[in-house]
Amino acid sequence: GSFGSFGSFGSFGSFGFGRLGPFRSAASCAYSSLRRRAALTSGLGLVANGIFWSSKTHESGNALDDYMIKVSLENGGNESSALKAIREYTKTVPRSRMLLDPVEGQFLALLARIIQAKKTVDVGVYTGYSACAVAEALPGNGTVFAFDIEKRDSCIKHWGMAGVAHKIDYRIAPAKESLESLIKEGHAGSIDMVFIDADKVGYDAYYELGLKLLRPGGLVVFDNMLWDGKVADPKDQRSSTNALRAMNEKVGKDQRVHCSLLKVGDGVMLAMKK
Repeated sequence: GSFGSFGSFGSFGSFGFGRLGPFRSAASCAYSSLRRRAALTSGLGLVANGIFWSSKTHESGNALDDYMIKVSLENGGNESSALKAIREYTKTVPRSRMLLDPVEGQFLALLARIIQAKKTVDVGVYTGYSACAVAEALPGNGTVFAFDIEKRDSCIKHWGMAGVAHKIDYRIAPAKESLESLIKEGHAGSIDMVFIDADKVGYDAYYELGLKLLRPGGLVVFDNMLWDGKVADPKDQRSSTNALRAMNEKVGKDQRVHCSLLKVGDGVMLAMKK
C-alpha cells in the first residue's frame, strides 16, 4: 500500500529533538527504528521528511552504505563507465528499483574471478547490469548466457560500450525453457556460475536446472533472498515472499551444496555445488 500517510512523521519535528537534551539520542533512535520498520513492510523503501531507507546500498542514502560504495566502487575505479551508464539509464525506465545493487554486482564479478569462470548463466537480465559486470570479469573467450523474456536494445548498446557484447549470449524466452535448452545443447556439468534474479516463484525450478548445469565447485547465486526483510515477517504470506522463504529453507538444508545467506544488497544466498 501507499506510504503517503507517513507524511505525518513530519510531526516528529514538533517534538523539538534539539531541545530534549539527554533524551535526544533515544528519541532519534526510536524515530529511525519506526522509519526502518515501515520501510521493511512496504517493500519499496520509505520517503519521510526527505529520508529514504532501502536495502540497496545505492538507494539508502545512509553514511555506511555511501562509505561502502566509495571504498568498493569509486576508490579503485571498480565500476566501469558502461556499468555507470546502465545505472543512469535504468533510472529512466519502469521498475527501476529492480536494478542490481552495484556492490552486489562487484561481488558477482569478484566471485567469477575467484573461481576463474569461463561460462556463466544470468537468469533475469533486465537492463543488463549483472550480465555486464560478470562479462567484464570473464576471459576473452568467456560466455555469459543471459536469459530474459523481454529484449532491450539498451542492453546490447551498453554491453558494446563495455566491450563485452561478444561474450554475452542473449536469449529471449522463459527462463525455464532457456535453461533446459542449455542442457540439451550439452552444457550440463560445465557451467561455472548461475545467477538467479527473476520471478521469485520460479526460483526453485531455476535452481534445480542450474544444479544440473553447474560443474562440481560451481556457484549458484540467488538475489533478493531477504526481500527487504519480508522473509522474516510471518504476516507476509504473498506468493513471492513464501517462495523466497521456501528457497532459503531448501538451500540451507540441501546436502548437494555448501551455502551461506549473506546481507549483501537485498540478500544473497550463495551456494557451491559439492
